[in-house]
Amino acid sequence: MLNEQEDHNKKMLVRFIRIGFVALMLIVVLLYVLSISFNADELEVGFAKNWWIPVLTALVLAGVFLAIDLLTPRKKISLVSGVVFGLMAGLMAAWVFSTVIDLVVQSWDIQTGTFITSIKMLLGVSLSYLGITMVLQTQDEFRLVIPYVEFAKEMRGPMPLVLDTSALIDARIADIAASGLIQQTVIIPEFVIEELQLLADSRDRMKRNKGRRGLDIANKLQRMNSVDVVIDTTPTQKKGVDLALVELCGRLPGMMVTLDVALVRIATIQKIRVINVNDLANALKPVVIPGKMISVELIKPGEQHGQAVGYLEDGTMVVAEDGYPFIGETRDLVITSSMQTAAGRLLFARVDMADMDGTEREQAIQEHRPPQYEGEGEHQPIMSDADGEGDDEGDNDDTGVHPVKPANINGPRIVNRSSGLKGTPRNPRR
Repeated sequence: MLNEQEDHNKKMLVRFIRIGFVALMLIVVLLYVLSISFNADELEVGFAKNWWIPVLTALVLAGVFLAIDLLTPRKKISLVSGVVFGLMAGLMAAWVFSTVIDLVVQSWDIQTGTFITSIKMLLGVSLSYLGITMVLQTQDEFRLVIPYVEFAKEMRGPMPLVLDTSALIDARIADIAASGLIQQTVIIPEFVIEELQLLADSRDRMKRNKGRRGLDIANKLQRMNSVDVVIDTTPTQKKGVDLALVELCGRLPGMMVTLDVALVRIATIQKIRVINVNDLANALKPVVIPGKMISVELIKPGEQHGQAVGYLEDGTMVVAEDGYPFIGETRDLVITSSMQTAAGRLLFARVDMADMDGTEREQAIQEHRPPQYEGEGEHQPIMSDADGEGDDEGDNDDTGVHPVKPANINGPRIVNRSSGLKGTPRNPRR
């Protein structure tokens, strides 16, 4: 709502400036064509000869400039700066050549009349045109000629957020923006929109859905009044989307928002600040301490006997060690331990502790030994001992070193011949 009010005020101000421009042009012309004099205490007002010529000229000039203003609603400061700088360079070069021409004419006493003046005017127009076109075509590399000078858009205030394709497809950035957490400008590069368009036109159904979802999220962000979204059309030298993102973030400078781990590493090498949406989501997860009671729907059996698995609303995996009989039900569980893995956080809980009082529950949690976890990339809870044996020995051993017993390797056992079969137990007929 605030942005709409600011846009309305800006449009009204521009309209008043246009009306004032036309009125000022007419006032200047009227002061030129009107002749006011006092004769014998009488005020005489007259018009200059051919007064309609300056009036018509003023109206034509006002119409031309107003048409240029109205036909270019989206003006860019980089384009205007390039035109002005190119015009100044062309006029300066024309002045230098005109001075040289005047010196040559005076030295050789050449009588040319208005011919030299026409040549200088044509030369000035040509050099101005050449200067404008050259600056516009090379404005991205202009900082190589004059250091610290670049025709680029400058972002003021907090560092803007530059969204990657993966961040738009993930769609959680829209929820973050709707919460009011984002106060800086959100930039969506044009090449990211083009990549989403290619995905939306793909023959693969999954890619097509991803592309359409990313475009929908970009449109949703643009409709939010609480977020300032800018579609950046700055050309980049890099052809790949990832490298173009790194180049754009370094040029603004901006902060990249992505879910791509490889892109995060590349940006970190290039000294670009990155926000990983997954890291942000993990940081916002509530802290679960042992002894806290949670309500979870147990949906499938676990890896070990008697276990059941459920998930919290944020996707955290919960293993109920005695929850197998309650699969398909929503039960109250008591957290006994937690473990952070590469795949995320893993919680262990028990159903039987939910009916205990506070003292019994704390004592049971202290006596309960948390299971070990093997395999960082899997959500597979593995108990340390199948029968719970060996706990006393491990607790009493301060050194943590245990003797390793050699495994007993037995060959194939022969089945009793009295039954008429022979071979191994797995294949008695062999």
